[in-house]
Amino acid sequence: MSERIGELATEPDVSDNVNERPAADGFGYDGLGLKGRVVIVAGAGGGGIGTAVCRLAARAGATVIAVSRSPENLAEHIEPLAGQGLPITPVAADVSTDAGIATALDRARSAPGTLHGLVNVAGGAAPATWMPATRVTRDDWRGLFEQNLETMFFTSQAVAAEMRAQGRPGSIVSISSISGMNTAPFHIAYGTAKAALVAATRTMAAELALDGIRVNAVAPGVTETPASRTYVGEDPDRDRRAIAMGRRGRPDEQAGPILFLLSDLSTYVTGQTLLVDGGLNLKWTHLGPDNTSLFLEDASFRAAITH
Repeated sequence: MSERIGELATEPDVSDNVNERPAADGFGYDGLGLKGRVVIVAGAGGGGIGTAVCRLAARAGATVIAVSRSPENLAEHIEPLAGQGLPITPVAADVSTDAGIATALDRARSAPGTLHGLVNVAGGAAPATWMPATRVTRDDWRGLFEQNLETMFFTSQAVAAEMRAQGRPGSIVSISSISGMNTAPFHIAYGTAKAALVAATRTMAAELALDGIRVNAVAPGVTETPASRTYVGEDPDRDRRAIAMGRRGRPDEQAGPILFLLSDLSTYVTGQTLLVDGGLNLKWTHLGPDNTSLFLEDASFRAAITH
């Protein structure tokens, strides 16, 4: 089954009728249960995991509402996918606001099909947010919690209410981080917010289970995205030392597990956080002598965040 999901992620030809293309294992796209369903991807335009989810879900037959607060990012990363004929609607909206969430829901309501899924990708942290715990201000703390927890919760709340009102099952998938599953030295606010996201996922899953709404999360390890490249450089030797599989992940390798959690392949899975890290957690030895991450190669950057 995992081979089939991998094929969805990497198959370059999107012009074929996916419903007529046979699967090697006899399973086929229809078994994912996404055809005729609407999926909102919040944080879709960055060219990383969110963009990969849009591409993968659309190829699987979903109508995708691709939401980003950056029209420029939508133009660069999402509109070309729509131009290939994929059922993706770019929506410029900021889901950290009630108005932005309402805009995303309005576009989902007007799309063909029924609202089935939400993927919360919006979040992350700028390099400037790395610092010792002793230096974190209330504004630093609140900013990262708003970006990585509050936005996820209130977007999920609104979408869950919509799903409940339509009386249909659905699936919500949020992006946590390996930093929320382990220690996050010099990034305490981010790691704590991502850990809180895991707790929120479990509680929402319990509350919404009898409505048929599943709530899960994916915790990526080190993944090559435009955002991560701002502070994680190329170093294959380091990757082999730190990661069991010997390399960093690709956005499509995060999108595959997210598609699984959205799809009918996971109808009995809820309240879980799937760690997708290539075995980084198996070799949790990526901290150097100064307890900073080996992935932070810039010596001046390491010095700045530790003092």
